[in-house]
Amino acid sequence: MRAYFLGRLLREKILLVVFVLIGAAIWLSGVSERVGSQVRSFRATSTDLDVQNRWLQQRERIEREAELAIEHLDPSKTFDSVRLQSELNALARTAGLSNYDVSDSRTARTSQFAVHSVQFTARNADIAKLIQFYRTLAQRAPYLGLEQFALASNRSNPTQLTASWRVTSVEIAR
Repeated sequence: MRAYFLGRLLREKILLVVFVLIGAAIWLSGVSERVGSQVRSFRATSTDLDVQNRWLQQRERIEREAELAIEHLDPSKTFDSVRLQSELNALARTAGLSNYDVSDSRTARTSQFAVHSVQFTARNADIAKLIQFYRTLAQRAPYLGLEQFALASNRSNPTQLTASWRVTSVEIAR
């Protein structure tokens, strides 16, 4: 290979060196992208593991606080998935909402309790009725809680709003 290179004219040598350098630059750019991706992935994983480790270090405190909170809950006031949906229907009627929808319940269970969540959406309602619904819902805390809220105005009538809540309830496992 060396003899072939040395036997070439100067302009051919320069051209071969340029081609080799371009090839090396392309290869190095690909390597640098893969290395950067691996470094970012390593940092993200390290951060996730650090957060998980902090939660695990607080496990006893969290379990103790959960047990204390459960002791103060009245099991007769907790809501199962069906009772959650019917309670939201009753609250909506009490607040004067007529165009609303309650989605099917999703349940997450642990050894001590079950958490039920539904999506409640009220369409074309005025702000006073939405506030009244929210206030009556807030009075049922800690048995009912809000996880998420979104509010949008109606384009054709800005005084009418569409509100969407993710409402959760806790049921003590018996």
